[in-house]
Amino acid sequence: MSDGGLDEIRRIFEEEAIEGLDTMESGLLNLEAGEGDQEVINDIFRAAHSIKGGSATFGYTEIAGFTHVMETLMDLVRDGKKEVTQPLVTLLLNCVDCMREMMDGIHTGEYDEPRIAELTAALNAELSNDSTPAAAAAEAAPVSSPPAPPAPAPVAEATVSDERQGWHVSFHPHRNLMQSGNQPTLILRALGELGEMKVVADVSELPKFEEMDPELLYIGWEIELYSEATEAQVREVFEWVEDECDLDVTPLASTVAAQEPAAETAAAETVTPGLAVAPQPEERREAGSNERRDPQTQDRRSGDRRKKGPAKEASSIRVGIDKVDNLLNLVGELVITQAMLSQYGREGADHDLAAMRDTLEQLSRNTRELQDAVMQIRMLPVSVTFSRFPRLVHDLSQKLGKDVELKISGEQTELDKTVLEKIGDPLVHLIRNSLDHGIEDAATRLAAGKDAHGTIHISASHESGNIVIRVQDDGAGLNADRILAKAIERGLVDPGAQLSTPEIHALIFQAGFSTADIVSDVSGRGVGMDVVRSNIQEIGGRVEVFSTPGEGSTFAITLPLTLAILDGQLVRVGKQVYVVPLLSIVETVQVQKDRLNVITGKSTLYRLRGEAIPVIDLSRVLRVKSDPEPSEEALKEKLLVIVEAGRRVVGLAVDELLEQHQVVIKSLETNYTQVDGALGATILGDGTVSLIVDIPGLVRLSGMRDELNMHRAAEA
Repeated sequence: MSDGGLDEIRRIFEEEAIEGLDTMESGLLNLEAGEGDQEVINDIFRAAHSIKGGSATFGYTEIAGFTHVMETLMDLVRDGKKEVTQPLVTLLLNCVDCMREMMDGIHTGEYDEPRIAELTAALNAELSNDSTPAAAAAEAAPVSSPPAPPAPAPVAEATVSDERQGWHVSFHPHRNLMQSGNQPTLILRALGELGEMKVVADVSELPKFEEMDPELLYIGWEIELYSEATEAQVREVFEWVEDECDLDVTPLASTVAAQEPAAETAAAETVTPGLAVAPQPEERREAGSNERRDPQTQDRRSGDRRKKGPAKEASSIRVGIDKVDNLLNLVGELVITQAMLSQYGREGADHDLAAMRDTLEQLSRNTRELQDAVMQIRMLPVSVTFSRFPRLVHDLSQKLGKDVELKISGEQTELDKTVLEKIGDPLVHLIRNSLDHGIEDAATRLAAGKDAHGTIHISASHESGNIVIRVQDDGAGLNADRILAKAIERGLVDPGAQLSTPEIHALIFQAGFSTADIVSDVSGRGVGMDVVRSNIQEIGGRVEVFSTPGEGSTFAITLPLTLAILDGQLVRVGKQVYVVPLLSIVETVQVQKDRLNVITGKSTLYRLRGEAIPVIDLSRVLRVKSDPEPSEEALKEKLLVIVEAGRRVVGLAVDELLEQHQVVIKSLETNYTQVDGALGATILGDGTVSLIVDIPGLVRLSGMRDELNMHRAAEA
């Protein structure tokens, strides 16, 4: 197989391994909450087993060895021989974290060896202790009763007993087995971890040297495995290649007396005609061992994969076959419509104009449906992001000494992949803020008449063509007086400023603002909530906070469905047409002259329902020629598009409102250069290029050119 094909298979394994780690983490959290059943335990075990098998196949023996010890421990839990306790779950969660780090380092081979050794020792300690139900039952048995048999020693290398039992395994791979990235030697090594083996290789179909294809396999194996493993456990070793080999597993004909290792070796060397002895692996990894293989030996076994360096990052989306089929059907319809239009072109003026008009309408419908289908391919459920939060809440609540329950709803709501990737960090900030500042400790909650445990609820839903994600807690709520006092202390607000409660709440999004008295690694540095707002605004969204003292707070994040297409309002400024995102627009008003006020000759305010709204004249800020030229008198003849800009609203003065359109966003930075005050550009129906207005960028741009602080002017 070519390097490109093998790299693709390796990439798929890495993605599936990450999914397996997510499954393990989710299952372990359910176990700790007392909600885990046998199926959850089985899911964790299967995920660990799959990661171990895939790691061994690709030569990632460090991961395979570490996962094997963890899998052995989970096998005891699965069989009811190991009790699930909170310390055990915490240990296994730490092991999952370690495996994630190892997955990150597989291309460089840089692993945290001390951490791996420490966790391996902890796993072995759990494997070797006597705190299993079986051991407890044996200790509690009466003296007159026969002692209960001890639990089998939980080690990877099987011990040799007085009576030998096991399986005869006939393993004959198909010729193309290695072309799928599988290595039979690694499979045999994994089988050897179940017990003692006698291995003979069938080389009867080995061709002459000059006829060999280096990518094909010509050898089979006949194996006697002495082990107490079940048939299912033996077959699990081959599950990755079960469709690419002839496999037969049968019990050994009879038990045999125990033999010395030298005698076993001699027996293995008794070869029938047409068979040759297969060499045993150079060394077998003992489960629970902290010893590391020689780096040079390791590099030889892994095909020097470590020396290749990091692989090229690839991003992919798993798409349901129904979406792909729908896309193909729409492309087929588009091809038919295109063929009809081509026919009209060949016929010249002799065609039916009405038929051509119908065909163009059909083309328009096909294009819209194709656009929707393509956008659906980019849509992923928000559960992709939400799945990380149970672990976050688990770890932080333990660290803070709080009992917090996380509830998640609407996790199947779909959102564009790009938006989903950008919303993760803001949500982490909000959850950390709710845990640290919102949820009280148990004593405080009980004194306030609440349940001892707090609740954080994360939800996602479709509302008015957008996605709204809410982070809600039942904590203490926001203390408006304390927030205002801190803001005045830090110089964010003038001492005599009169602010409404929503405006005070919005102060928490100011850079550098924090009410924490103690700076910790959780919070207190004032670098969280302003990042939340700026990151959300960068993707065309907005964040609002609603809070009731003593009852809790809710942060509502409104997001566009996608960053590739947005709903926009077209406006004319002079002879130029701009696009204002509909999500940012509050309302549109005709300017009334008596409501305009000029402050110090530099800024203009418009009074709307008792609120002073800063006005940005787009023709002046964007330096667009307008008739008449920008002036206070000209401003009185314009329209105001009231838009949200952070915690304030501003008015954009435009000459004319045009129609509303869905527009495709094109990156200016990629195709031209970065333009201040513009999110990007789009191509209109007449072929002209129109800039998409960046509201926060315009506020900053206006402030730079007019030497005006918009927020302070509004407060004045």
